[in-house]
Amino acid sequence: MEDDLEDDFHNVNSMNLPPDKVNLLCQYDNEKKWELVCDQERFQVKNPPSAYIQKLKSVLEQGGGRKVQIYFKRRVQESTQVLRELEISLRTNHIGWAEEFLNEENKGLDVLVDYLSFAQRAVTYVHTHTHTHTHTHTHTHTHTLKALRYSRLLSQKNHLHLCIMCLRAIMNYQLGFNQVMAHPNCVNEITLSLNNKNARTKALVLELLAAVCLVRGGHEMIIAAFNNFKEVCGEKNRFEKLMEYFRNDDINIDFMVACMQFINIVVHSVENMNFRVYLQYEFTQLGLDSYLEKLTVTESERLQVQIQAYLDNVFDVGAMLEDAEAKNTIMEHLEEQQEQNTQVHIYLSVYFGIMPHYAHHIYLYNSTIEIKASPVTQSPPPPPVPAPPPPPPPPPPMSVAPPPSPVPGRTGTVKTGERNDDMVRISSTFKTLQLMSLTSLFLLCLKELNMDVFEELFKSKAQSAPVDVGTLKVKVAHKASSKIALLEPNRAKNLAITLRKGGMSTAQICTAIQTYNLDLLNSDFLELLERFIPSDYELRLIEKYEREGRPLLELSEEDRFMVAFSKIPRLAQRISTLTFMGNFSESILLLKPQLNAIIAASMSIKSSSKLKKILEIILAFGNYMNSGKRGSAYGFRLQSLDLLLDMKSTDRKLTLLHFIVSIIQEKYPQLHNFHTELHCLDKAALVSQDSILADVRSLEKGMEVVRREYFQQKDSAVLTNFMSSNGSLLDSVVKDSKTAEEVFHSVVEYFGEDPKSTPPSVFFPVFARFIKAYKVMKLLPSSHITSAYIILEIRDKNHNDKQKKIILHQVISTIVTSKTHIKIPLLACYL
Repeated sequence: MEDDLEDDFHNVNSMNLPPDKVNLLCQYDNEKKWELVCDQERFQVKNPPSAYIQKLKSVLEQGGGRKVQIYFKRRVQESTQVLRELEISLRTNHIGWAEEFLNEENKGLDVLVDYLSFAQRAVTYVHTHTHTHTHTHTHTHTHTLKALRYSRLLSQKNHLHLCIMCLRAIMNYQLGFNQVMAHPNCVNEITLSLNNKNARTKALVLELLAAVCLVRGGHEMIIAAFNNFKEVCGEKNRFEKLMEYFRNDDINIDFMVACMQFINIVVHSVENMNFRVYLQYEFTQLGLDSYLEKLTVTESERLQVQIQAYLDNVFDVGAMLEDAEAKNTIMEHLEEQQEQNTQVHIYLSVYFGIMPHYAHHIYLYNSTIEIKASPVTQSPPPPPVPAPPPPPPPPPPMSVAPPPSPVPGRTGTVKTGERNDDMVRISSTFKTLQLMSLTSLFLLCLKELNMDVFEELFKSKAQSAPVDVGTLKVKVAHKASSKIALLEPNRAKNLAITLRKGGMSTAQICTAIQTYNLDLLNSDFLELLERFIPSDYELRLIEKYEREGRPLLELSEEDRFMVAFSKIPRLAQRISTLTFMGNFSESILLLKPQLNAIIAASMSIKSSSKLKKILEIILAFGNYMNSGKRGSAYGFRLQSLDLLLDMKSTDRKLTLLHFIVSIIQEKYPQLHNFHTELHCLDKAALVSQDSILADVRSLEKGMEVVRREYFQQKDSAVLTNFMSSNGSLLDSVVKDSKTAEEVFHSVVEYFGEDPKSTPPSVFFPVFARFIKAYKVMKLLPSSHITSAYIILEIRDKNHNDKQKKIILHQVISTIVTSKTHIKIPLLACYL
């Protein structure tokens, strides 16, 4: 009985259902499955596809004679029922039935399209006949009226709406949708069905056309279909009838919503912005914008949403043009400011570069002027006295006003005045020695001493010939204008430091990059070079400089490097490729052990029989402890292992883990070394799975960059060797990452945890802590308390509680005999 039910239920699952719905149905019980089978059999049409196709063909093959007319009128009701049953069959039968209807033998879609064309000819004829009857012969006119009288009757019987519903059911299948897209006339006939008075039919047609418009190549088909609609129905402008229906059928909200949704999709699903603006202008010319302003007060929320979606995506070309002009003005202003900033940086770099040297010479020049402007005036020789007079006070330095007059009674005075002959000229610079002002005897002593040796020994640093102050400004100006800087000062400074670290010339660096020479370019140097890939602004400066025909020798060394650096084709891709190739081996060496640790730890935990047995013992004690509050549990959360140390005996001297360890040593000595079956827990606990997977994806992307670079330059032996030697290595790492992810998710779900919220850094430490605590408890003495003593004590304290005695005997029996198998990772409950 159950086998028959499963077979019938399999037929229900063979319907075109999404995977989530199929999984939901499979979870139902037998009673619910039987109800679904009965419902499916009650509504399932028993006729094969060929029966419906034959009936539709029989209607199409009727001519326009008198007998045929009478015969056709009798079968109108039958044809309506055929279409209704066909729509139900396509919608509810299994996918095999629909595939049989659409196969090459039956060609059901062609028959439906022909029938749809036949059913709607009356509608199109009324319009065309109104405009062309004056140009048609009487005989042809009479024949057409006879031939189309049947199709008008079909239209009255709602055949056209049923045909559209059949096509919708077909388009719900992938095979059917592909056939509709490939059919030469199907979309055109569906579009022509808009020329109908039934608002429900028009709404359904617009929904189908919107679905076609959203797939690749569908928008072009919709535009072509409305061009055909324009020719057949005699429109002056495309979408004219559609807008007419939209304005006039304001009673039917469903149609208005479908119409607005279609307009929104057909206008705003175009990638070409010019064509998008053109379609938007078409509907504006047909009065859409003015009509939408009237609909702003509509009470339909669905229609309001569609209208707002259209208005949000409308392109205001005038505003965009103004924004573009404003943006161009701002960009021009920014370029001018950047150029001015560049000149200012150049001026400041030159200014601050020469200021220390220039200030030093200014100081020497001022000192010389001061000496010239402040001569020492001597008074007549004093009369002979036993002791010389005291020296006068020093004059104020750099004083412009004359010093105060000498004190009366003093014979030796120092006065300002001209002194050209006695000026001391030095050729070297010395450290400043602060001395009090001396008399003119100092100058006389200098003439008698040999100062050449003194200058050689005590000058501050090695110096060139004395600087001529008169030519200093000319030299400074020449130095300032000798070099032109294209880079910003800080960027040029950092580039100079980077180049000094590399220790190679510009030609060597550029050649190494072009030849992918990793022997010369280490990873650290490549990471530094990557920061100096020329920006768009720097490339424009270089291009402007070269366009002006100025020599490269006028540039600084850093600028010349940047010029050569920018000439390397695909510079950014080459730097990325070199960086990836340089770091590849190191990345593999870092990832391999971490992936292996996760795989080994996960598989060892899941396959350890001793660990399962220990968890069963812990569960048995947990169920006994909770027997007075709740029923037995089938499992517990892993966090409960940490609580075994917190649960203590009445005298606070023994933990629950200590007692469990003593039980295992006494009753299950074969389990005491269970931790030997668990491997790499500590290493796996340190692994970040998200980081590892991100690193693996980064390696895959990097290898893809190398592969694209290899296709650009297949003659490179370095790239060829790298691809051949490291491709398989990367494949193995990717395979290991998938294996690690799968086995980790498997073991986490096995223990009833969520892999998304339980990373390796949370999962594995639980077992590592438990093993560590277990080892510690094995080493601790159990004093005089043994497991048997504790069991007897529990019996004595609870001798009046028969229920607990029974439960205790059951627990002891379970632990000792181990006949009852307890499955751990099912139900999550705390101990």
